[in-house]
Amino acid sequence: MNSIAALRKETDFDTQEPPQSRDEVLARYRRLRQIGKRHHEDVLAFLSKDAMFEHARRLGLTRGKILVADSIDQMTMAMDLAIYTAAPGRSRAIDRYANSGRWAPGSEEAIMLEVMRNARFGVLQVKGRHPTAGLIVTEVFRQIELWLVDENMEATMPVGLAFAGRFFTPGPFVMNAGVGVPLTQEALRRVLFSLPKVMRKPRPELVQDRRFAEAAYRNAIEDGSSETMAFRDPSGGDED
Repeated sequence: MNSIAALRKETDFDTQEPPQSRDEVLARYRRLRQIGKRHHEDVLAFLSKDAMFEHARRLGLTRGKILVADSIDQMTMAMDLAIYTAAPGRSRAIDRYANSGRWAPGSEEAIMLEVMRNARFGVLQVKGRHPTAGLIVTEVFRQIELWLVDENMEATMPVGLAFAGRFFTPGPFVMNAGVGVPLTQEALRRVLFSLPKVMRKPRPELVQDRRFAEAAYRNAIEDGSSETMAFRDPSGGDED
């Protein structure tokens, strides 16, 4: 399955032909990034302090009842888990936020939020620069190519680098949800071996288990690699 077919199958966000010029692609990316950033800011009202603390604790970012994260990037990992994942039988914060119904049906904000609700977690490896903008990456466990648009990642990520992160698909490209961690083959082995209860799942299903993202983030915090990747918004500030 080629990358465009895979992407089209996952979302109906944009039924128009994809823009062809770099300026058009980046203009669309920046607009969607700002919408996504506002959603990430507003969803915080649907997160409890207890839930955030529990996710931070599971990542090793607490001592007793005190947060001990070394950087905002580490807390962003806990926030990612709190927004996009939930224990069985519990609702996700992003779903509670979406159910508040504060956007007109069919609006760009409503459609973008639905795309974010369908975000995937994955292990991506940089294959090369896309001829228009961004990167061509391989989603390792599904073995499909994706067109990833992110200005900072395009400028800084070398070919061959593998990383784990959450992404969503507004079409025809995918966008990073705001956090990612380098993942070497040895780090991936450590992550997988730390998950004996889910190792029997097929790899494409295993990586969607909330415990995989948690293990990947925890490994990056423990070995210090969480400090080597930073995501920036188009204005140069910290990414959502």
